[in-house]
Amino acid sequence: MAVKVVTDTTADLPPAIIAELDIKVVPLYVRFGKQVYRDGVDISHEDFYTRLPVDPVHPSTSQPSPQDFLEVYEKLDKNTDGIISIHISKKLSGTYDSAIQAKQMMAGKVPIEVIDSLSVSMGLGLLVVLAGRMAQQGASLGEIKDAVENAVPRMHLMGIFDTLKYLAAGGRIGRGKALLGSVLNVKPLLAIKEGEFVPVGQVRSREKSIERLVDWAKGFNNVAALAVAQSTTPDEADVLAGRLAVCLPREKIMICQLGAVLGTHAGPGTLWVAVLTSD
Repeated sequence: MAVKVVTDTTADLPPAIIAELDIKVVPLYVRFGKQVYRDGVDISHEDFYTRLPVDPVHPSTSQPSPQDFLEVYEKLDKNTDGIISIHISKKLSGTYDSAIQAKQMMAGKVPIEVIDSLSVSMGLGLLVVLAGRMAQQGASLGEIKDAVENAVPRMHLMGIFDTLKYLAAGGRIGRGKALLGSVLNVKPLLAIKEGEFVPVGQVRSREKSIERLVDWAKGFNNVAALAVAQSTTPDEADVLAGRLAVCLPREKIMICQLGAVLGTHAGPGTLWVAVLTSD
């Protein structure tokens, strides 16, 4: 039986890809006051981004519980020879730890490998797609684990934030927090380094920040996969993907939208590019 692939909603995978590769997605949670929603299940992206800038209560987020993962793993137990569970950086969320606890609860049952992607959004999503395609082709759990772990250090993500106030509010800014005061009036550029967001630059206009993203992606000579993630600017993401076609054919560039959990911390106007390089 084929290996089953599990991830979480911060992978931001398009529904068509989830269905095509039969990926199981465990939702994180977003809370507005006393109202709790499962990301992508109880609240749509559209409803979330409509509410975010006008609700007087800034939302908070939380990881899935070990029980959430256990329920998914148990459902897969009889239908697979192994499970590979790939998740958001443990420096950004407790999701990985919940998956590890659920794996321990499954001791003696189906083999499970849990991997920290050291990334988020399509930086995670492209790793999940890699695992999903290998599983469809009949690769073993060990082969998929080795391939994904080999790809983790070759995954790169950089993005534009309209403001850092959402990252600061959620405590997700890492070492970039010290620069918050100096970048609030410009367009900050942050990248994922060793599993957390760090500042890599700041520019005065949106167009210049997009140019920086394009130039950054073009700096990789061996692009194996590429994706664009946006929170509230789909047309801009499509144009950006077109400009990135010099790196990879346009039809191979995936575009996705940040879900409610990542949107809580990234905010409107966020635009990210994820690049996976080959060996």
